[in-house]
Amino acid sequence: MRVVEISAPGGPEVLRVAQRPRPQPGPGEVLIQVVAAGVNRPDVMQRQGVYPPPAGASDIPGLEVAGTVIERGAGVDDLALGERVCALVTGGGYAEFCVAPAKQCLPVPTGLTDIEAASLPETYFTVWTNVFDRGALQPGESLLVQGGSGGIGVAAVQLASALGSRVFATAGSEEKCAACLRLGAQRAINYRTEDFVAVVKAETGGRGVDVILDMIGGDYLARETKALAEDGRLVFINTMGGAKTTINLLEVMVKRLTVTGSTLRARPVAVKAQIARKLLQHVWPLFEVGKIRPVIYRSFDFADAAQAHALMESSEHVGKIMLLA
Repeated sequence: MRVVEISAPGGPEVLRVAQRPRPQPGPGEVLIQVVAAGVNRPDVMQRQGVYPPPAGASDIPGLEVAGTVIERGAGVDDLALGERVCALVTGGGYAEFCVAPAKQCLPVPTGLTDIEAASLPETYFTVWTNVFDRGALQPGESLLVQGGSGGIGVAAVQLASALGSRVFATAGSEEKCAACLRLGAQRAINYRTEDFVAVVKAETGGRGVDVILDMIGGDYLARETKALAEDGRLVFINTMGGAKTTINLLEVMVKRLTVTGSTLRARPVAVKAQIARKLLQHVWPLFEVGKIRPVIYRSFDFADAAQAHALMESSEHVGKIMLLA
């Protein structure tokens, strides 16, 4: 099969198309003939050599795919051969064929293409477990999404808005801010020209927001504790601005704040299966009725994977970048 592999740690140019043996599904797994795979920040980090795959995972990048089930491993009886699915995987997505745990597969929502469906698993698994499980966002509460125009941000803004929360989002240009507003944010904040702390305080009558989803880290932490309301929750999913910083513990104590975070890739199949069930119950119906939608910025052939990664690193995109098998 044709795959995109990382020839050595480095820039986008180290990605190359190669031939690999077609994998075989083990017990509880299926083999998917891949139509499309999503490009995500962890793929870039893996290519750079700073985010190695978990033990036992494929060294081929790619954490989400969509396509058709063509083989089933032992014990799989709830997915039919020929069924269209999208799946969260721990690696191996940049390939014409990819093995996935059956419990991490979800049906392609009615009306969506395989390319659109492939943009969903990594982002919506991440958003659900962090915003709604760890962050415990409730209808009527408020959410600040740091980086509202990327793949994670687009999903978080749409989903929180659709489920009844007031959403704020930061972005790096007026065009991206306008996109956040179209997706359901009540206020978009250009972080290059505005102070998000001052804006959310003004917009909430000085109270602050209930939940912040942050992929920046670094010196944002001190500002985010100021932007949170009492009993607020701060959830980290990346550290693009740095993994180490300082925190005012007195502010955490006085406001009874919760600071948490998570990674997803190395967690057990049972945990991801539980998230998949919640998505099927609470999120997939919203796709079916058009309340939320995939946002695809651009698609590339496998041969142009380096261009896709360069675009991801430029942060020029709004929504998802995809690779076509």
